[in-house]
Amino acid sequence: MKKTLLYIILLLQLIAIAGCRNRKASVVAGEPGHEELMKNSSRIEMNGWINVKLEGSPEAIGYQHGYLLADEIVDLRGAMSMLNARTTGKDWAFFRDESEMMFWDNIPGEYQKEIDGIVKGVNKKKGEGTIDRKDVLAMNSILEMSWYYIPWLESRDNPYAPDPTPPGHCSAIAATGSWTTDGQIVMAHNAWVEYVIGQRWNIILSIVPEIGHSIVMDALPGFIHSGDDFGINSAGLIVTETTITQYRGFDPTGVAEFVRAREAIQFASSIEEWVAVMKENNNGGYANDWLLGDIRTGEIARFEFGLENQFLERTKDGYFTGANYPVHNKLIREETTYDSTVMSTSPNARKLRWRQLMSASRGKIDVGLAMSFMSDHYDTWRKEEKQTGLTLCGHIDKDEAGAPDMGWGPFTPAGAVQAKATDSKLASKMQLWAIMGHPCGTPFDADKFLSEHPEFSYQKEFLKNMPSREWTLFGE
Repeated sequence: MKKTLLYIILLLQLIAIAGCRNRKASVVAGEPGHEELMKNSSRIEMNGWINVKLEGSPEAIGYQHGYLLADEIVDLRGAMSMLNARTTGKDWAFFRDESEMMFWDNIPGEYQKEIDGIVKGVNKKKGEGTIDRKDVLAMNSILEMSWYYIPWLESRDNPYAPDPTPPGHCSAIAATGSWTTDGQIVMAHNAWVEYVIGQRWNIILSIVPEIGHSIVMDALPGFIHSGDDFGINSAGLIVTETTITQYRGFDPTGVAEFVRAREAIQFASSIEEWVAVMKENNNGGYANDWLLGDIRTGEIARFEFGLENQFLERTKDGYFTGANYPVHNKLIREETTYDSTVMSTSPNARKLRWRQLMSASRGKIDVGLAMSFMSDHYDTWRKEEKQTGLTLCGHIDKDEAGAPDMGWGPFTPAGAVQAKATDSKLASKMQLWAIMGHPCGTPFDADKFLSEHPEFSYQKEFLKNMPSREWTLFGE
């Protein structure tokens, strides 16, 4: 009897052990493998752009992103580390640690999974340990960290710290109604940044998530958001922005701008919803004048978005332009050091140029004309056609004055590095036109530039040529 009982006990133990093993095996077997994770994703290179299509769960979207753009992500990390060490005096460890401390816990689980998926994808392609979560987080938050958080830290610790000068990012237009050829929305944008980063701002992300709207947007590799924020969603929203220069607000307890920008483009179905998402837990990072369009109604909007002051303007017959100048006096007075009277600054010179162009453009604006705006070289301060830092298509590398109001000294290799344009008809099909490199088509020769300006030789490892390229249509 005892032997029988002992046998039964042993048998039950073996069954239990086998069950545990089977449960473990089933968990492992249930985890998607590489082939499953890569379903419906693709990578296509066209005219300097890399168009990656991502689809599925947050984990899958991240994994596809990381695997398809592994080389580019690792390369961008190196370029960012080099440039920001030079411009801020902070090493990459600072950005890694501070961004995790400040932002990670406030990132929704969906985007945490997407970021971790990017890490897994890169390491699958490049080898374990190539990159980690902190790297991807630092890359996504680099604009806020460099231009807003660090100045905030400095002003907190030193009451005599100089006022911040966040670089201007971009020239842009949105028009509708009697201002366009067909009465529908036209939107265009060119991105201004240091060339060593802008040359890598060549990703078109086409994302089909499990929940929320499909998205088409430009981005840097490894970004879960656009960064320069030109995007279209399947609900019919078109979005872009230009940075408010000389801005000085920041709240380190808020949610990162890059998280809110991604949430808004993925989940908002109207201008009102988009604004509501962006305003929730606003940290003031990457303060912008946002241009919005709803192709279902033909309405456009400008949302001037500071930490303490926000202003929403809307119209179904008009236009809004952007060139890094704030518009509303209360925000200017309370949150910037901007001076609207100095016409030799880049934002003010470009604001005047927009007024000149618009005075002759009513009823004429279409995608083609918007593209030409992005390549405009009329300098309103010098009153001549010239490639400078004061034109809509900026060339700071050719300007002896630089753009000191935006933190760029003489001949800094920076300016307009790419451009995008769309309209209601194209956006309804999730399509946009894009050009990589100077929108005007002027090539940039890195070796020639460095031989003429050896003061920028520290960029030699990462500074590349920008050849002349053509506008290319992307989307479904």
